[in-house]
Amino acid sequence: MVGRRAVLPALQAPLRTLAFTTFAMVAFASNSILCRLALGGGSIDPATFTSLRIASGAVTLFALAALTRRGARDAPGGWRSGFYLVLYAVAFSFAYLSLSAGTGALILFGCVQATMIVGALRSGERPGPLEWAGIAIALGGLVFLTAPGLTA
Repeated sequence: MVGRRAVLPALQAPLRTLAFTTFAMVAFASNSILCRLALGGGSIDPATFTSLRIASGAVTLFALAALTRRGARDAPGGWRSGFYLVLYAVAFSFAYLSLSAGTGALILFGCVQATMIVGALRSGERPGPLEWAGIAIALGGLVFLTAPGLTA
C-alpha cells in the first residue's frame, strides 16, 4: 500500500498538466470557431464584435475582482497589458475575414507560444537542452508548414 501512495503524487502532476493543457487548447479552438461563426456569416462587423468581446471581458473581470477579497485596483496588470489585449483582439477580428482557419490557428498558436517563451526568458527562466530541442523542433515544423506559402 505504501508503494501505491508514492505513485499517486507522481501521477497527479502530469495528469493535471495534461488536463489544463487540454482545457487551454479546447478554449483556443473554441474561441477560433466562435469568432469565425460570428464574423464569417456577416452577422456582425469586426469592430463591433471586438468592442463587445472587450467590454464583456472587462465586465466579467471586474465582477470577479469584486467577488474576491482583492479589489480591482489591487489586481495585477495595467494599461499596457490591456492595450496589447485590445490590439490582439482587433487584429484577429479583422484577420478572420480573410485568413483560412488553418493559417489563422497557425499564426495565433505561434504567437502565443513565442509570447510565453519570451516572457519566461525575460523573467529569468532558462530552458534546458531538451526544452531548447523542443523549441527548435516546433520552429522547424513551422518553417516546414509555411515553406510552400501560408495558403498551402
